[in-house]
Amino acid sequence: MLTIALSKGRILEQTLPLLKRANIEISEEELSSRKLILNTNNENVKIIIIRATDVPSFVQHGAADIGIAGKDVLMEHGAVGLFELLDLNISKCSLMVAATSKEMLDQQTLKIATKYVNCTKQYFQQKGQQVEIIKLYGSMELAPKVGLSHCIVDLVDTGNTLKANGLKPLEHIIDISSRLIVNVASYRTKNKQIRGYVSKIKGKL
Repeated sequence: MLTIALSKGRILEQTLPLLKRANIEISEEELSSRKLILNTNNENVKIIIIRATDVPSFVQHGAADIGIAGKDVLMEHGAVGLFELLDLNISKCSLMVAATSKEMLDQQTLKIATKYVNCTKQYFQQKGQQVEIIKLYGSMELAPKVGLSHCIVDLVDTGNTLKANGLKPLEHIIDISSRLIVNVASYRTKNKQIRGYVSKIKGKL
């Protein structure tokens, strides 16, 4: 049995065509159900639906053999106990520092609102800048407007949400896309099966 961990939303929608090329298909009935373990056209392949941030943990601990997660999620997790096999070039965006103006970044201790704590710490440590990080899980753009932070670190796609809230993307941290990851032990014990699916997906990217 091969178990693949996915999260609902944009990643799932963009992953389905890739899985189809590897002869793994999920029926509309399964997709529209409320089940968290989905059957596929292959009785030896199951799909589990979990939160995006949980995908690396499920793969790391062997609850899933394969997973698809954004590079941002992998960087926050630390990618321990798994291999990153393939950049799928889907769900693309950028991790950015945003504020009302460039001058807002010139603080002795810069207050930053973000849910990407590890990525943010690493970026500003490399710059040698002292920061105070305020962890938020949503509504990031609100933080500078109410004086909670000087800036934010968040994913930026079109930039429309930032603009609507009076913020500008000022510093680029890293480009983000979804990656195919595999459990270290599974890659040894199910190598032929996994490599077969991966090669089919890779050949169509």
